[in-house]
Amino acid sequence: MADTREQKEAAPVQFPSPVPRPEGELDELKRIWRAPRGIHILSAVNNTYVGLWYVGAALMFFVLAGILATIMRTQLAQPEMRLVGHELYNQLFTMHGTIMMFLFAVPMVEAFGVFLLPNMQAARDLPFPRLSAYAFWAYFIGGTAFFTSLFFGLAPNGGWFMYPPLTSYEFSPGINADFWLLGIGFIEISAIAGAIEIIVGVLKTRAPGQSLDKLPVYSWAMLIFALMIVFAFPAVILATLLLELERAFHWPFFIAERGGDPLLWQHLFWFFGHPEVYVIFLPAAGMVSMMVPTMAQTPLAGYRLVVLAIIGTGFLSFGLWVHHMFTTGLPQVSLGFFSAASMAVAIPSGIQVFAWISTIASGKLQMRTPTYFLLGFLFIFTLGGLTGVMVAMVPFDWQAHDTHFIVAHLHYVLIGGMVFPIFAAFYYWAPTASTRPLSERLGKWSFWFMFIGVNVTFFPLHIVGLMGMPRRNYTYLAEMGWGPINLIATIGAYMIAIGVLIFLIDLAKNFRPFQGDAGNVWNAGTLEWLPSGNYQTRSIPIVTSREPLWDQPNLARDVEAGRYYLPNAPTGGRETIITSPIDARPQYVLQMPGPSWPTVLAAVFTAAFFLGVTVKLYIPAFTCGVFAVVMVIWWMWDTDPGPSSPSVDIGGGLHLPTYVTGPMSHSYWAMIVLELVAGTTFACLLFSYFFLWTVNPEMWPQAGGLPSLGWPAASAVLYIVGSAAMFIGGRSLARVPERSAWPMRLLALLAIPTFVGAVTLEIFGQLSTGLRPSESGYGAVVYTISAWQGFFAAVLVIMVLYTIARSLSGRLNGVRRATYDNTQLLWQYATVQGLIGLIVVHAFPRLLG
Repeated sequence: MADTREQKEAAPVQFPSPVPRPEGELDELKRIWRAPRGIHILSAVNNTYVGLWYVGAALMFFVLAGILATIMRTQLAQPEMRLVGHELYNQLFTMHGTIMMFLFAVPMVEAFGVFLLPNMQAARDLPFPRLSAYAFWAYFIGGTAFFTSLFFGLAPNGGWFMYPPLTSYEFSPGINADFWLLGIGFIEISAIAGAIEIIVGVLKTRAPGQSLDKLPVYSWAMLIFALMIVFAFPAVILATLLLELERAFHWPFFIAERGGDPLLWQHLFWFFGHPEVYVIFLPAAGMVSMMVPTMAQTPLAGYRLVVLAIIGTGFLSFGLWVHHMFTTGLPQVSLGFFSAASMAVAIPSGIQVFAWISTIASGKLQMRTPTYFLLGFLFIFTLGGLTGVMVAMVPFDWQAHDTHFIVAHLHYVLIGGMVFPIFAAFYYWAPTASTRPLSERLGKWSFWFMFIGVNVTFFPLHIVGLMGMPRRNYTYLAEMGWGPINLIATIGAYMIAIGVLIFLIDLAKNFRPFQGDAGNVWNAGTLEWLPSGNYQTRSIPIVTSREPLWDQPNLARDVEAGRYYLPNAPTGGRETIITSPIDARPQYVLQMPGPSWPTVLAAVFTAAFFLGVTVKLYIPAFTCGVFAVVMVIWWMWDTDPGPSSPSVDIGGGLHLPTYVTGPMSHSYWAMIVLELVAGTTFACLLFSYFFLWTVNPEMWPQAGGLPSLGWPAASAVLYIVGSAAMFIGGRSLARVPERSAWPMRLLALLAIPTFVGAVTLEIFGQLSTGLRPSESGYGAVVYTISAWQGFFAAVLVIMVLYTIARSLSGRLNGVRRATYDNTQLLWQYATVQGLIGLIVVHAFPRLLG
């Protein structure tokens, strides 16, 4: 995007000799950013609160999943143990894997991002604080309800991977599988909401001068992490939707005799599942790249190579999903390609490991608790990577598949690659959130119990796996000779539990949040160690290097004295600076919303909607869904305050606007990311269409069995008319006086029946041929494409009516128009999506004929 004159004027400037700020400014900042008190604290949206709640909830689920694992290991300690039965064991290992992957791993790294990113980038908060709060409450409430299903015998029992046909309606007729499908789909939507926040936050809310080549490695890792969520998680959301449709309405997506294929689930699930490993590894690796330089008191070696390695890992991880499907009978060419890709991904991981070792070797390592966990991480993760290369070789994978060798490999990678860095991060960053650091003595005891316990537990499982012990079995015969090894592994599991318990005791004794911070106890060089409060930094500094606190010795003192940007509250409310994504040049001042009860209530009603659908209480569920939409509209109503003044002085003689629209706007970027999520989901749906065609082409109709071309042609015309109406309405809004928006309102109202009519004609066209979704895989996927477009019709109707309501209230005009611009952006995307769907459904079979 070409620089405008306003952007060039907003380039960072070098401040003159520091001038002390009035004391009243600091008091005003504290007042504005103060969190509510009493029960109202639940409505807080400050990242300092939401981030720590997020971390605490993820830690709770980690402990709960660990308890389930300990029960399972106790069951396997001796042959033919009768601690738990087969059915309960199935529920335990399903819940353990599901909680660890969906309720601990991804939420934990996302939670650290919510807390740390504003600090590292010297922003007052992430750009959508209410979205962060909604993501947390939705995750916490939904995750808690999901876990409690275990106490009612309703927990899923089909494995954390939920392979059909075992989990379809014929073999799993109860609602156990529905708890997994609806619960996990809901929780993944929460993860996507957090990812949108992180992407826009990393790209748009950075300290002036913190260009991409000065961005902390952790910020890079979180950016790639969030982008991977955007492109990977839609696959599992679609997979859960398809399986729930099959279970609820008998649409045969995965039933082979009716034109479906259970392998479709595996492709969709593992397209998410293998990037998932790197989704949780990359943020942890980014943390390591921040902690190692501090503990060695020297800059990170090979910064650019490490960043390229992070990007490369994120890219390569999407070429590995068949790694989990080597035994499913795929063509040899496919096996060779994915085997090579599985080994190639070790290269960027190796680059990071060597960079960390080089950094340690070039500095003077402080042997403190974070260092112990970092060294433990290097040892355990490297061993997990070596066994990963082994299972990437197809002949070996054929032998080791579904044995305890895979269990051992998986846990070495995940515990080494994520859990140990997270515990190092707890000890390293606790002083930024607590008035005192955690205990060195207890921390080292915790490390040794966990380190020894992990190796005692999982290294023997490699051996018993090669001896032939299958995974997921709840017991075994003594004659197999697996008993002694399993007993050793169980002892190791109890050692891990003791290590975690010591850590929890340390937290209870020493962690004192929300009262201040302990200061820069490690002599770190990055911005999260600046003096902070609920408003983060007293003033937002100019960044000139990657370790500003090392290179600018007076930076902390000058920031605390308010001698940099935005030392006060020029608009009278919460604010931060929005910067350009490449070179972090100030663009405008973002006016941010404060505490919000509707955000909490929206999460509650959303969770209640999914829970109601799961237990088949459809009328209460629908009612809760309506209330959830109302709460979202309520919270959104005051998040577009419009320009409080043409521009404000943020310090250093720099004046910035308080409102922008279009490509420079943070909300525009968020809508683009949301469209990437929607586009990826739609692409996975089209993949399902073509995959089922390759499996059962005889079920695809010839030209004579398709609706006449008049149906899709009329539908396409309506799509185009509605799109044109929205475009012209946007142009008219830019030309009218401030409150005369009647042309826009009329055109937007006209657009509603065109889009709804287009979807309706598409459905009636299919019905005219006698096609029913429950008859075949073809019918199921065709109607799902129409239903997906119908979902967008419902969303766009709500958005257009909301836009018109804002216009009628005087909150939308030719200047204050972000709401309309974002609605139009999604509308145009949905139009293109609808046209592509028409081409695929109606043109593809005719081309075959």
